[in-house]
Amino acid sequence: MADGIILEEAGVPTAVVCTDAFVGSAEAMAQMRGFPGFPYVAVPHPTADLTEVELMEISSSFIDEVIGILLTSTLEGDA
Repeated sequence: MADGIILEEAGVPTAVVCTDAFVGSAEAMAQMRGFPGFPYVAVPHPTADLTEVELMEISSSFIDEVIGILLTSTLEGDA
């Protein structure tokens, strides 16, 4: 989350993706960095042992959400 916020502050469109086990940490980091509500995508945990095919299936189910985040300036107006 911190890296995503830093990149957005630098003008680099960024979509943060984390597993649902880290939602609390992601939200706490966004709050701590001054951007509560910073958008991100949470995918099912765990992902470490998934095959390439399984990762592609998960990725395809979240791609529209990732694209939406990339096309929206997350640091302007309400975050």
